[in-house]
Amino acid sequence: MSKWFGGAVEDSKKSTTKNKNENSESKMRKSKPKKRQVLPDPVYGDVRVTKFVNHLMYDGKKTVSYEIFYSALERVKAKMPNEEKSALEIWKAALENITPQVEVKSRRVGGATFQVPTEIRPDRKESISMKNLIEYARKRGGKSMSEKLSAEIVDAFNSQGGAFKRKEDMHRMAEANRAFAYFRF
Repeated sequence: MSKWFGGAVEDSKKSTTKNKNENSESKMRKSKPKKRQVLPDPVYGDVRVTKFVNHLMYDGKKTVSYEIFYSALERVKAKMPNEEKSALEIWKAALENITPQVEVKSRRVGGATFQVPTEIRPDRKESISMKNLIEYARKRGGKSMSEKLSAEIVDAFNSQGGAFKRKEDMHRMAEANRAFAYFRF
């Protein structure tokens, strides 16, 4: 209690702690959010293509993203003419090559923070691989996004490129911290 404020300070502290507890309870979810239904794309009829295009999209311009993606697949087919697979199958194989199986999560135990390796959920695996492919395609030097994306797809198919290196780094980190796997979440 302070002699200048008369006791108002102590009362205000009590009320703020009460409000914090009420707010934290009201912010928690009551149930898991429902998964949104993703429609298949118009050309290939594949849901994964739509998810990829959604990750690729800027400012809600989905038609531009579709154009970039389809022209990138055409360029992939042009770059690999003696491959018997279709461009879509090459893209799917490239995604499989850059999909990580484990990741590290920070876990605080007794004042120390450990990097704990954990398996990745299947939907998160897919999302991470798509985001990595797009991220490293954007970082590439090139004229258009479709050129950069096609080059990254070809590299990922051949187990090369930035996205593949990112997957290898994630696996290397998990392997290095394998000793902390018993701190599972």
